[in-house]
Amino acid sequence: MLLSIQSVLALLVILAASLMPTWAAEQEPSVAWEKIDRGVMLIDVRTAEEFAEGHIDGAMNIPFNNIVPELAKLNITKDTEIVLYCRSGNRSDMAQKSLVKQGYSNTYNAGGFNSLISTR
Repeated sequence: MLLSIQSVLALLVILAASLMPTWAAEQEPSVAWEKIDRGVMLIDVRTAEEFAEGHIDGAMNIPFNNIVPELAKLNITKDTEIVLYCRSGNRSDMAQKSLVKQGYSNTYNAGGFNSLISTR
């Protein structure tokens, strides 16, 4: 079975879109700030050292690799609205994926710290 060039290109576009990181679709500073301003749980998933160098007021520091057990320790319900950020959006994406895998249903990857504060 031979596929036309258009069919192959369409399949490649679909494949590329499916491989894009989930944070690429999020990370809208205006959406993140709307949520933050409403007082949702804000978590900085960078290291403690990065957090100490600067963070968004009201943020809690939980490194991305500890996010699931720490939220369980804090008895955070799985429908709690949570905004996550890091330096670039990569670690917050990993944290978000871990949370979603555990059944958390209301998370938002806000992306990178500098991107967020530059829009405020």
